[in-house]
Amino acid sequence: MGVMNTPDFPRGAAEVARFRAALLDFFDDRGRDLPWRRTSDPYLILVSEIMLQQTRVETVVPYYRKWIERFPDAATLAAADTEEVLRYWQGLGYYRRARNLQLAAREVEAEWGGALPGDAKALGTLPGVGPYTAGAVASIAFGEAVPAVDGNVRRVMARLLDDPAPGAALLAREVGALVPPERPGDFNQALMELGATVCTPRSPRCDRCPVAEWCAARAAGTQESRPRPPARKTVPRMVEAVAVVVRPGDSGWEVLLRRRPDDGLLGGMWECPGVEVGSGGAPHPAGEGGFREAARALAGRLCPGAGGMPTLDEVLPAVDHVFTHLRVTYRPVRFRRPAGTDILSPGQELPPPLRWVAFGVLGELPIPRAQQRILGGAEPEAVA
Repeated sequence: MGVMNTPDFPRGAAEVARFRAALLDFFDDRGRDLPWRRTSDPYLILVSEIMLQQTRVETVVPYYRKWIERFPDAATLAAADTEEVLRYWQGLGYYRRARNLQLAAREVEAEWGGALPGDAKALGTLPGVGPYTAGAVASIAFGEAVPAVDGNVRRVMARLLDDPAPGAALLAREVGALVPPERPGDFNQALMELGATVCTPRSPRCDRCPVAEWCAARAAGTQESRPRPPARKTVPRMVEAVAVVVRPGDSGWEVLLRRRPDDGLLGGMWECPGVEVGSGGAPHPAGEGGFREAARALAGRLCPGAGGMPTLDEVLPAVDHVFTHLRVTYRPVRFRRPAGTDILSPGQELPPPLRWVAFGVLGELPIPRAQQRILGGAEPEAVA
């Protein structure tokens, strides 16, 4: 029985040319028809690349279409109210991306005459634009022959090289050597497309791969284990008591919301106020009553003043939510406050901002998904 020779990574001019041709033919024949592939507008390409960070293509498509209808260019985005920007991003998660995208648009307007800079180095100076995004926009929109290495490309290259953990410098060098001076954007997109549709994390379709003849992992039978998965990190847990304070208003029930600080997790979003009452998945030391009392104390701080203390109405269903780095269990408790009462006593201020909002217009504010679930079951059935 003969020994299979390990395929060589394309190095010489002739092999590199064959590799490029095979990949570009694949992209031309089998590339998905995506809305951002129908434009050469650098701003629209930047929007798509920012949205695609850590988000699946099928999720992004409707958000992209809605976004470019409302914010068709950098000038429109730069001039928009940040709260509206966050509302249009609502549901995509990782909201810092939206804030950075608007900051980038404002920098483009202020420093670049309203047009995105035309090379990867300059693009990389914009807020929220890292090496991958800079390379993708520069190659697709401006035809610069630079690499764009995302997770899909990393997986393809790890298998071609049969390398369990290729480093960033190695990947930039090897991909950079393959990117052609003609059609660099299509080539980078072809590599991404290959990773997304053929060279998938599990059960790669090697029989459909246009560059299988160069794949060292396929020859060695190691493609399923390339690249090596990162070590699993323990995600910390947190329990938060949430004060859902409601009152009857002119247009039905209203709920007291506060705006989160601009910096940090969910910056600029609106929420029912909460307070941490447990961590590591441990229950509150006072049991179920502890959540109610923590929420009651918070409601009292939000609604000080004689005669205005809200009354406990109902413990609402718990809501679990997973962030990238944190698992949170929200324990919402609803309180009713008398009509016609102010939020604060005279002379008091309580940052961050608080606002009474009618349930019927909650959709006009940027509200995180977990809070939407809380609020979805928080409106009393009738105004009393």
